[in-house]
Amino acid sequence: MKFKLTVCTVGLFLLCSMPALAHRIDEYLQATILSLQSNQVHASMRLIPGVMVAPSVIAMIDANHDGVFSDNEKHAYAGRVLGDLSLSIDGQTLKPQLDALDIPDPSQLRDGLGEIHLEYHVDLPSSTAANRTLVLTNRHLNGSSVYLMNVEVPQDPTLRIVDQKRNPRQSVYELAYQQTGTATARSGMRFGLRTWWSGLQLSSLFHLGMRHIAEGTDHLLFLLALLLPAPLLAVGARWAASATVRQSLLHILGIVTAFTIGHSLTLTLAAMNFVHVPSRPVEVLIAVSILVSAVHALRPLFPGRETWIAAFFGLIHGLAFASTLDRLGLSRWDRVAGILSFNLGIETMQLLVVALVLPSLLVMSRTAAYSGFRVVGAAFACIASALWIAERLCNVQTHADAVVDLIAHRGLVCAGILFAASLACLLFANPSEAGIETS
Repeated sequence: MKFKLTVCTVGLFLLCSMPALAHRIDEYLQATILSLQSNQVHASMRLIPGVMVAPSVIAMIDANHDGVFSDNEKHAYAGRVLGDLSLSIDGQTLKPQLDALDIPDPSQLRDGLGEIHLEYHVDLPSSTAANRTLVLTNRHLNGSSVYLMNVEVPQDPTLRIVDQKRNPRQSVYELAYQQTGTATARSGMRFGLRTWWSGLQLSSLFHLGMRHIAEGTDHLLFLLALLLPAPLLAVGARWAASATVRQSLLHILGIVTAFTIGHSLTLTLAAMNFVHVPSRPVEVLIAVSILVSAVHALRPLFPGRETWIAAFFGLIHGLAFASTLDRLGLSRWDRVAGILSFNLGIETMQLLVVALVLPSLLVMSRTAAYSGFRVVGAAFACIASALWIAERLCNVQTHADAVVDLIAHRGLVCAGILFAASLACLLFANPSEAGIETS
């Protein structure tokens, strides 16, 4: 009994390491798109405060605390944002100049639906050098912010992007480009594909997809909850016998594939602006999907039909994924390549997590300890999803985020502990339990 309790505790740790917050509400997303010209750089900033940080942003803008943003307060905040930026070209400091400003009402920001838009430019000093380097650093509210920076493909044929570098947080962005006096059609064709590839920074979008899952993985908690009973067979109204390894692998492969197809479809449709659904209902439904899969892990609700459920809820999760690409401000055709790269990043991180957890599930499912592990894991997912439903539906705050984030950074350690525990369970299991059928 004591050993079983230990295994259950390990199971709780593992599932806690996969937080159910794919679309984090406690961060300030600041996305900047640069447009490069020979004598100027134009920048478009989209600042989206999550509902947990929105009150502090509102308080910063609303200096007199009257609940209304006056024009003076809006311009004062824009000045603060631009003041937290550092720009330089070839080591020479540049000063940003505000061009346009749009700050929504406090109620929209408070509900997580509003976006702050800033447009500014910097004048570039003339230079005879062919190779130039622009550096942009954003320090605005860096304690609670995440940053994205990219550049559009230059329309001027005399400009060619050579390289882009970012620090891990993307708060520091370095753009290297070449500027020539003349350009021929031949040189434009020679460098066209490379410039397009560099401008989109597909590798950056790939890593963004991976980070989107690593930092906020409610869809992975949904998937893991569906995988909990995957190595088992339903007998009546309960999970009873263990499936063979071959049956389990085929079942898990079907679930992962169906989920991928589902979210890839709506990710593409929404990112291309063919489908638009408000973010709040989507976030609530994502939490509901976790609750449904967790209850199913406790007692069979749809045994044998998990692939269809994964595909159905995958459609909902894909709508939420698309919101991240939408905030980058890519043009429609740029999104074609961006969707592919972003989705590959999502799938890569998803498969890595499944690969870490799958061996432990298969091994432990051959022992009596798996029953306790499954119950504790499913119970955790039920509690977490119920708290997130309350947060997203009723605007109440819980401490679920802080607890989950505290454990999330120890995911690899928890996965290693779980694997060791699964081997221990197999080692000390009764011979009748430990037999693993492969066909």
